[in-house]
Amino acid sequence: MPPDSPTPPQIPGEATSSRLLLAEPLVLQSGVTLPGVTVAYQTYGTLNAERSNCVLVCHALTGDQYVAGVHPVTGKAGWWSDLVGPGKIIDTDRFFVVCSNVLGGCMGSTGPKDLNHATGKPWGVHFPVITIPDMVQAQAKLLDHLGVGQLFCVIGGSMGAMQVLEWTHRYPERVFAAVPIAGSYRHSAQNIAFHEVGRQAIMADPDWCQGAYLDAGKIPKRGLAVARMAAHITYLSETALHRKFGRRLQDREALTYGFDADFQVESYLRHQGYTFTDRFDANSYLYITRAMDYFDLAEENNGVLAEAFTGTRVRFCLISFSSDWLFPTIESRTIVRALNAVAANVSFVEVISDKGHDAFLLDEPEFHQTLQGFIDGAAGFRGLTPRRPS
Repeated sequence: MPPDSPTPPQIPGEATSSRLLLAEPLVLQSGVTLPGVTVAYQTYGTLNAERSNCVLVCHALTGDQYVAGVHPVTGKAGWWSDLVGPGKIIDTDRFFVVCSNVLGGCMGSTGPKDLNHATGKPWGVHFPVITIPDMVQAQAKLLDHLGVGQLFCVIGGSMGAMQVLEWTHRYPERVFAAVPIAGSYRHSAQNIAFHEVGRQAIMADPDWCQGAYLDAGKIPKRGLAVARMAAHITYLSETALHRKFGRRLQDREALTYGFDADFQVESYLRHQGYTFTDRFDANSYLYITRAMDYFDLAEENNGVLAEAFTGTRVRFCLISFSSDWLFPTIESRTIVRALNAVAANVSFVEVISDKGHDAFLLDEPEFHQTLQGFIDGAAGFRGLTPRRPS
């Protein structure tokens, strides 16, 4: 299929995996030109005749394009299978849903583990540094290919929320509604610090080989696992950790007085860390965390966040969680104030939850009700087919 031709119609609700080779190089925010860019993506449902029912789902740091259905690597359900599918909140009988692996990722989109044709070796740390705007630019070219001029909705949590905000900043005319969830307009010093701990853990692993581990036939699993463990703690609340694990011992009656995983929480983190290394590339982790660190919509707009949204006609719904200390509610309130300053159409809900940052991935009824209400209301204004009663 030529790069500029639209995708053929899909059976409602059916997932389709595809890869797009962009016809032209990407000019990155750093000024570097990156040739031969591939975007790996999933689509679900059918694009309507008016091309007005497309929902772009943006994934978080360790997510990927497999938002629903079965993940081909893990064999588990897609990361938002509770929300995306036939008859669900993001109803694939009603919407044409697109989710792409971000630029710099490791599930099919061009990233540091791919071949640099100029050298004949994997890019490694010679891959150019990418940013959230670069990721969104690649998504925009994907939607051009799919024949989608304006999105009905762009939605995502955490790093996905950053992409949502960048869409409304960079391409406001292409977005009807936007739902940034558990995110921020910029990374805090604390978040940058946590990312730096993770990056240093990876780079301190002898098997990292200065970033050339694929050439050496190695994988820095220990460093990547530690990075994942440290990050995973930030996704949970103290209450959630205590409820799930407390100080309970792991498969033993008494302390061992050693450094095995005496406690259940230790065993859990080790499991999370080492299973992560089976599906994620260490250098991709370096690049994507750096992209999040560099994101700052206020800085890009003369230090005034409101200027990022001047004249916007996008309908916004911001959602935060009361126990999220990674992207606390105050960050969402700051965005809401900036949107109010330019008289934008914005609603905001802080969901009371003790599940921490990861609440947007979990069964959280108030969150789901808020999302359903906003999507149904926006779809009504858009003139889309009403939701069928459940």
